[in-house]
Amino acid sequence: MSIVAFDPSGGMWLSDTEPSFIDVDALRQGRLARLRAWMKQSGYGAVVLFDPYNQRYATGSRNMFGYFLRNSTRYFFIPAEGAIVLFEYPQSQHVSMALDTIAQARPSKLVWSAVSGKDDETAGSFADEIADLLRQHGGGSMRLGLDRCSHLQALALTRRGCEVRDCQGEILAVRAIKTQEEIKCLQVSMAGAEAAVAAVRAAIEPGVSENDLFAIMYHEIIRQGGEFIETRLLTSGQRTNPWFNEAGGRKIRPGELVALDTDTIGCYGYYSDFSRTFRCGPGKPTAEQKLLYRMAHEQVQHNIAIVQPGMAFREVAEKAWKIPERFVEQRYTSVMHGVGMHGETPFIAHAMDYQTYGCDGHLVPGMVLSVESYIGAKGGREGVKLEDEILITETGTELLSRFPYEDDFLSGGPG
Repeated sequence: MSIVAFDPSGGMWLSDTEPSFIDVDALRQGRLARLRAWMKQSGYGAVVLFDPYNQRYATGSRNMFGYFLRNSTRYFFIPAEGAIVLFEYPQSQHVSMALDTIAQARPSKLVWSAVSGKDDETAGSFADEIADLLRQHGGGSMRLGLDRCSHLQALALTRRGCEVRDCQGEILAVRAIKTQEEIKCLQVSMAGAEAAVAAVRAAIEPGVSENDLFAIMYHEIIRQGGEFIETRLLTSGQRTNPWFNEAGGRKIRPGELVALDTDTIGCYGYYSDFSRTFRCGPGKPTAEQKLLYRMAHEQVQHNIAIVQPGMAFREVAEKAWKIPERFVEQRYTSVMHGVGMHGETPFIAHAMDYQTYGCDGHLVPGMVLSVESYIGAKGGREGVKLEDEILITETGTELLSRFPYEDDFLSGGPG
């Protein structure tokens, strides 16, 4: 039975699965301060946030999260200074009004909704209200950032004198550097994901299905206070090659590999992203399984070791572990990527892919990254997925994921 208590400092209900050592006021106010500092520096009078992740970052508010990933019937008006206005789904404003970050709630105009289908009818009334708020509270600036919306809303706002900008990329850059309270949230989220992976590892035996194992992982994530898993990346045997198959009804046989990626939205909405590969007993790994595992392990360890604060993203790509030719075609899509409320910026591409996927930038203390590896030859029997999560510090890195690697793959000879 879970104990539930009211948190008087933050005005939110907390359960015993949520850590009391996180200062939720500091968490919310620290994120909002970073967002507003960027807005002032960039000349924004206000931003309108539709993306539930950005909403949560700016205010600490969440409501029917999965639903609003596809429906923008909920949005926030956030001025560079002054009162934040929530435009909420009907009859649910009570969910967020205890928060000190939100001053006022109004009914949503049902913008960009998969339910109403009336974007063309609501764009005008939506724009009237937002433009009026911007004139009153934008500090003289009519520059308005939108993180996502349809062209109908953007055009309607422009006709009413707003200088509309797509600000999603800019907000992600703000979010890339974590506050100290965010780092605590990431650590707790990781602890929950590690518990879930331990439960999966303990349940691997001949005859269990991928879906059985995925259900165990999901159950433990929820039990630990997490929220949901973004993907179903848990596969076995021949389905581990190539990567990105998703869990299904396949029954696992003795001697096969089982690979997974956590991709978990955990405590307080913070992401936990690490990968491990196991083997279904009895017996010992084959020489080929050891080779795949050791290469993946070497790739992750090498790429963690090269990371230093101040490094250019391109330099990371150029110094990254050189993938043997027979594994290049099925390489993972990035060397490493950012982690926060989900998989975030930066995305550091392989040197061979940099012209297509790469971007400029530098590693900065406070960034959190997941370092990736997938090793599997095209047409090969199996593949190995490994990944660890690190924090960029003032002097180097700190490992956030602590789940151990498999001794049977790393010890002894090749087979």
